[in-house]
Amino acid sequence: MAQVKIFGKPEPRVLEQLERCLVDAHYGVLCADNHVGYSMPIGGAAAYEDHISPSGVGFDQGCGNKAARTPLKAADVDVPHVMDEIACQISFGVGRSSGWRVDHPVLDKIEHAEFTPQRKLAKLARDQLGTVGGGNHYVDLLADEEGLLWVGVHFGSRGFGHKTATGFFALAQGLRFEDRAKEGPMDSPPVLFDMRTDLGQSYVEAMTLAGEYAYAGRDLVVERTLQILGTHATEEGHNHHNFAWRETHFGNDYWVVRKGCTPAFPGQRGFVGGSMGDISVILEGVDGQEAKEALYSTVHGAGRVLSRRQ
Repeated sequence: MAQVKIFGKPEPRVLEQLERCLVDAHYGVLCADNHVGYSMPIGGAAAYEDHISPSGVGFDQGCGNKAARTPLKAADVDVPHVMDEIACQISFGVGRSSGWRVDHPVLDKIEHAEFTPQRKLAKLARDQLGTVGGGNHYVDLLADEEGLLWVGVHFGSRGFGHKTATGFFALAQGLRFEDRAKEGPMDSPPVLFDMRTDLGQSYVEAMTLAGEYAYAGRDLVVERTLQILGTHATEEGHNHHNFAWRETHFGNDYWVVRKGCTPAFPGQRGFVGGSMGDISVILEGVDGQEAKEALYSTVHGAGRVLSRRQ
């Protein structure tokens, strides 16, 4: 029986989803912003000894948040004009390609990916690098307590990460990577890969590359926004969710899968975007018994408290 740490008052369906995900896990967590997700609840974490869960990581591998503080006073910035420029120069929406071409070392990594099927996604990755996507993905301007302007973004690995995820779902069903996987209902049991197999190792390689791509995209979009503002960053916070990490907890090593929740080890900082129109915060992980039981995990925020279908 897995040990579970719960924050807030989850709906019964959320608890049922987590219970299914913990059949082969040692520990589980539900953060305070938990809600129903595909197979595994958003805001959930699970620690497996020898397995990894692609359905737990989800479709947007390495999705994350980045915030950059500027020396500008927010009151001195023409925010509507700047947001218009951001909308003109940075692409938003599902499937969009960037209007500006960028180069980045991660693109070369994709062209020579160790998991060779990912190489076929190189053009898609190049076309969408520096785009934000849709849903609860955004670029925002924020003011802190001192009146200084921050740039905040939230998005992930775009079509490259999505096709990587669906390719492994196809492999799990005995299909080819490029085949269309049969997507089950929201309450599907978790997909698990044994990390002692080639498939498990290949998934980690591919997921890690998708995570690097997501970080590159957020770095580029923040830098572009700073250029629009005519300024620079004096402080940054960058963190991600929808990923699996090899970590040590309670004296043992585990694969910790976090879906819509973020690592927060002692001293580790992260940006949490508030629900749309609400405040955003920079958090820093602390030590303590409750933090240990939570596998040093916290909320990811990112502008949503309910699933897309709610």
